[in-house]
Amino acid sequence: MSSSPFPTITALVVSYHTGPRLHECLYALKGDPDVTEIIIVDNGNPPEEQAWLDRFAATTTGVSLIRDGTNPGFGAAMNRAADVAMGEMLLACNPDCVIKRGAMVPLVEASRGAPTPAIVGGRIFDLTGREERGARRNTLTLWNAIGLGKWALDREPPPAGPIRVGAISGAFFLIHRADFEKLGGFDAGYFLHVEDVDLCRRAIEAGGSVTYQPLAGALHYGSTSDAPSPVVQAHKADSLKRYFRKFARTPLEKAAAAIMVPLIGLALRLKG
Repeated sequence: MSSSPFPTITALVVSYHTGPRLHECLYALKGDPDVTEIIIVDNGNPPEEQAWLDRFAATTTGVSLIRDGTNPGFGAAMNRAADVAMGEMLLACNPDCVIKRGAMVPLVEASRGAPTPAIVGGRIFDLTGREERGARRNTLTLWNAIGLGKWALDREPPPAGPIRVGAISGAFFLIHRADFEKLGGFDAGYFLHVEDVDLCRRAIEAGGSVTYQPLAGALHYGSTSDAPSPVVQAHKADSLKRYFRKFARTPLEKAAAAIMVPLIGLALRLKG
């Protein structure tokens, strides 16, 4: 490990009707000696879960709870938490993710010397231990979205150490607070989904880097929220529309986006 001082780390957790997995997530963060602060944003939970969160925040050192009765979306809630974070680095952690103890050290090490703004994501695995699809990806383009290129890289041989990628998952990543601020945080125009892909693309376009670090792991339960599937798919469709239109730069890309984006949106809505 580097001789540089280890940074303070604030974990940011946004919860919306997450269920009991949230308890596992928070206990894992509380028990990790390298996580110095936890900020929880309650975007909406049942009364009994809110009472549990109140008790957890009141009885745990270094835990803050943000709740104002609104649900501004994932990205906006993460920005809100980052605004009051005290740590030198920010750990984004989904409420249904349980970090592996000791994961912060390899994430921090992978960030050292990486071109800034630097984002480092870890290996996210399911209950069987299999790597999940979103943990390492190429940059999302219209072409690989419609199957003319490769986006997800989970079927590629697993790397032995950190590698540069186009995008990691917003469920589990580390970034310097200064870099997050430099990027303007998440684009709050996305209510749910794709905001992580957007952040990664903006980091790379700003001359920075996105790194996948397989030596840092987190169990991801996934699909723990009781939000209706059609609603989730509708948000995903709206987010993809925003993303492709936002990053369409050439006349060809703009024309392709005008044709393909409505079709992608329709396919996702029908899937829901």
